[in-house]
Amino acid sequence: MAIGDIIVGIDIGTSKVSAVVGEVNNFNQIEIICSTSSKCEGIKKGKIINEDEVVQSIAKTIKSAEEESNLKINSAYVTIPGKYATIVQNRVTKELKDKYSGISVRDVGQAIMQVRDIEVPDGKTIIDIVPNKFVLKDGKVTDDPVGKLSSEFTLDAQIILAYKDYVKQLSSIFRKAGLEIDGMVPNTLAERNLILDANELHDNVMLLDIGAGNTDIGVFEGESFIYTNTIPLGGNSITNDIAVVLEISNEEADKLKKQYGLALKSFIDNDNDIILNTYKGDAKSKIIKSSELIEIIEARIEEIFSLVNKDITNQGIKPRINNVILTGQGITNINKSDVAGKIILNIPVKISTGRLISTVKPTYRSAYSLVRYIAARPFAKTVSSSIDTKSDGNIFVTILERIKEFFYT
Repeated sequence: MAIGDIIVGIDIGTSKVSAVVGEVNNFNQIEIICSTSSKCEGIKKGKIINEDEVVQSIAKTIKSAEEESNLKINSAYVTIPGKYATIVQNRVTKELKDKYSGISVRDVGQAIMQVRDIEVPDGKTIIDIVPNKFVLKDGKVTDDPVGKLSSEFTLDAQIILAYKDYVKQLSSIFRKAGLEIDGMVPNTLAERNLILDANELHDNVMLLDIGAGNTDIGVFEGESFIYTNTIPLGGNSITNDIAVVLEISNEEADKLKKQYGLALKSFIDNDNDIILNTYKGDAKSKIIKSSELIEIIEARIEEIFSLVNKDITNQGIKPRINNVILTGQGITNINKSDVAGKIILNIPVKISTGRLISTVKPTYRSAYSLVRYIAARPFAKTVSSSIDTKSDGNIFVTILERIKEFFYT
């Protein structure tokens, strides 16, 4: 990362758009300049259903960030749901003319450009390259081969593809909001270093981010990102179920979910009475048992984990997963959700205890994770977003140029 680079990260969620503006300080750490968010109702089940609504939410969020930071923001990085991304593993071997001159940054850059030379399926495009490891001629593995003496080295990397139609749609939305896109990153890939603890970073884990409207799946084998997808269910699905079944308002349903949140009816200590204040039946109010509420929550959580289980089983990757890490506002406030997950998945499940996760407000967690991910990109010449300190500035670059820069050229 380059000291002084300013990085803007945007996360477009089901209920909100969040932005984080961060600067790389002298200690190569991210210093947050500002964090802003706006409500957004243009996304449903991971799909953009109202482009104008998303445009307005992005524009409003960025305007707030500009006012708070006194910067003119012209571009930003953005997270994308796993359903729009595909991961391709690739490796290349680069021979060196003189093994005694040491591997140079240019050698590494050339290898990274070579590893992206794959046959891209119709309808998809490359959005990211993730160098995984470098193997020297003598078999030694390193994260950074620069300066090492070797006659050749092999690069293992993941090539991240996205659907062209989605990339075009998102690019169009950003332009209407007055921004260009610096790069796109799958949500779970961005979150990995924030959500997982030191031991989990080297393990074979599945990261499940259960948000308001979606559950994002990210599977990692050590440093390798091997699979991602999205299940179109989340915390809002639970709230809606409670509202429909009990015939109450969504506001009261959400309040009850948070107050009595429990994933398994078998863990109820005291089956209390609950008064439903917004009951829509003939009576002005209604009294139910807490077990009736928990039963509704349990059914939807079981469905979410069952769909995840079906997905990773169909992909043939379930036997390779040692642990499951849960995160996301849609699930972490529901007690025993990890136990429910373990029962259905038959894999150890735990709520994330990543060292940094508690330092970031949940609203900004994905956007902050994105900024940290971009700042930590190895071998990149620059990762800075396009920023102008003059309010009348209009310094734009095309997405193709930014992505070219993003790919170490």
